[in-house]
Amino acid sequence: MNPSSSKELRQLRALAHALRPVVTVAGNGLSASVLQELDRALSDHELIKVKVSVGDRVQRETVVAALCEASGAQLVQRIGNIATLLRRNPTADPKKSNLLRAKP
Repeated sequence: MNPSSSKELRQLRALAHALRPVVTVAGNGLSASVLQELDRALSDHELIKVKVSVGDRVQRETVVAALCEASGAQLVQRIGNIATLLRRNPTADPKKSNLLRAKP
């Protein structure tokens, strides 16, 4: 599940550059509905951005770590309040997957 090299990590960050956040964690924090939507988004898209609009830097880091642990995703990058997560899906739909759509 982890990117095997810094080159692959760089490619994932490049793919994620044009993406918009599909899940937002706000004042209510990590609720069951947020985790359910995160799981659906990762299953469909594999590579997603999550907007974390809670508290200060330490709280955001804690929330992102909890999101990764709860979903089984890997943190690709975090800049400010936007985190990029990756969870590979072997049965991903090529029309929805951000990874499969980007391949030539």
